[in-house]
Order: sequence, then C-alpha cells, then structure tokens
Amino acid sequence: MVVRTKVLFLCIGNACRSQMAEAIARHSASDVIEASSAGLVPFGEIPGTTLAVLRERGISIDGQTSKPLRPEDIAGADIVINMTGRPGASIFTEHLSRIEDWDVGDPYGFNLAVYREIRDQIEARVEDLARRLRDDADSPDAA
Repeated sequence: MVVRTKVLFLCIGNACRSQMAEAIARHSASDVIEASSAGLVPFGEIPGTTLAVLRERGISIDGQTSKPLRPEDIAGADIVINMTGRPGASIFTEHLSRIEDWDVGDPYGFNLAVYREIRDQIEARVEDLARRLRDDADSPDAA
C-alpha cells in the first residue's frame, strides 16, 4: 500500500486556484495525495465559477471551504504547492523540505473561459505531481 503524501495547495484567497487543485487531487490522485488547501488572505467563500468549472469535469468540492493558512497546516504538509504568484521563499521564513512554486494565473473576477483555462493548467500540474509521486513510490529506493 502506498503512503499518501500530504500536499497543501496555497494561493491568495483560497477561493479559486488552491480550491481547484485540492478538489482535482482528491478526485484523480487520492491514491497518492492527501490534499488540503489554504489562503494567505482567504476570501471566505468559493465563487460559483470555481464550482461550475469543476462540475464540468465531474469533480466535487463538497466539504471544502475557504480558510486561512495556519502554522499547523504548514507543519503537517509533506509538500506545499505555492500558487500565490510570490516565490515561496518570500512567504515562508522557516525551512520547508519541499515547496513547489506553480506559476498559475488567478482567474478571480474573470469570465468562465479564463476559469476553464486555469482549471486545465492546474489539472495538468496535479496529474504531473501525482505521476511523480507514483513513480517515487514504485522506485526500488521507496521500500
């Protein structure tokens, strides 16, 4: 059995990008990813456009809420995926063993087409992350 990697998806408002990433990871990579998300300045709700583009793919966001980044979120993560648009090193003062900066635009306030484009980018990046984690689990050094 593969041990799941705890992945924290982080963006500014925890309303669009990190919510999409969390939902996509839960939907398509739950075998290797235990997903969570947070925001530096949480919006407090998830816009209907975020929900709509996920529903188009049959992805549920049930149980997810817009929430702030807490120290325990960082401490509990194996990997932090930073989608804030700022380098992770400028956000985190403590050393993180694994942080990935994903350059993903913020769709907030834009039309459905932009949300779809961002969703597709995030979906491809989550699939790549899941593939890398599966490959790591299958490597001879994993045991």
